[in-house]
Amino acid sequence: MNSPLRFERAGGVALLTLSRPEQGNAISLEMARALLEASTVCDDDDSIRCVLIAGTGRMFCVGGDIGEFGAAGEGLSALVKGSTGYLHIAFARLARMAKPLVTAINGPAAGAGLSLALLGDLALAARSAHFTVAYTAIGLTPDGGASWLLPRLVGLRRAQELVLTNRRVGAEEAAAMGLVTRVVDDAALAAEARALAEALAAGPTPALGRARRLLHDSGTTTFETQMEAEARAIADSCRTPEGREGIAAFIAKRKPEFGNPK
Repeated sequence: MNSPLRFERAGGVALLTLSRPEQGNAISLEMARALLEASTVCDDDDSIRCVLIAGTGRMFCVGGDIGEFGAAGEGLSALVKGSTGYLHIAFARLARMAKPLVTAINGPAAGAGLSLALLGDLALAARSAHFTVAYTAIGLTPDGGASWLLPRLVGLRRAQELVLTNRRVGAEEAAAMGLVTRVVDDAALAAEARALAEALAAGPTPALGRARRLLHDSGTTTFETQMEAEARAIADSCRTPEGREGIAAFIAKRKPEFGNPK
């Protein structure tokens, strides 16, 4: 049986590719488990300096596997609890790992697929991509962190509209409202996302990891608490080889050489 998730490495980049194209890369229980396993490796392995997530086929990810839901019968609630258990730990590890995450959104993203697309620190969307929250259209509620991510990215009022009406958002509008970082021509998406991930992998990974943690935590801390966290993070960064190299390179007016992603 083919794996629903391909895991490849190229230098310091780990590429996770959703690989159920005939099902729109729908997240089955098996894929949720595979995402958890992959996210654990990405979080734990220091040789991985950036993670890139993409989809195969025409879709990025249509969300949960509704066919699997339908086949579960009276066991649906237990199936959903198991699937979201794997998926939510995977998403949390991808969000909290001390290295950057890039998402290459090659096509439509809906439901948990939308949540996965939005997890990227840098989210590149193909022009053909579009986004739908989708859950309430079939009588369900958001998961995968959508109810946390959306208000932070686009504001509560717009998040309410997207969740309650399931309005489809095109790629250009998604960029304008802050759902994604920018829009890329379909044919250029894979190469541009890979180049971005490689550039991040060649960067000061400890500082990038601390910076993404500061940004994630900023919505739930006071101003003074956040500044104390900033002070500790920059002091810790000064003690790293990357921090010392960055300062030395600046003084010497040369390009810094961070880590060894090869």
